Amino acid sequence: MGSGSENRRHSDRRSGCGGGGGRRPHNLFEAAAAYVSACAEDDQDRIDEAAGWVSPEALSFGVTELACRAVVALARERDESPGTVARALLGLPAV
Repeated sequence: MGSGSENRRHSDRRSGCGGGGGRRPHNLFEAAAAYVSACAEDDQDRIDEAAGWVSPEALSFGVTELACRAVVALARERDESPGTVARALLGLPAV
């Protein structure tokens, strides 16, 4: 049996499908929100869990979308440009 069934079980875990007792799978935005908040709180167990909900590519897309939305929201709140906010968040000097 070996690798075929093991690969299937691994992919089922990653996609959130199978064996979940009817629970719906997580979408990429839920995964990104959980992943980023876990990173902010330095919670490795939650980071690992959220990273397993979707493919690495989907997680990367979700994290990028979350970052863009967060910078835009913070820029509006501060009445600054998104570029200024992004540089400030990263500790870069203003241009």
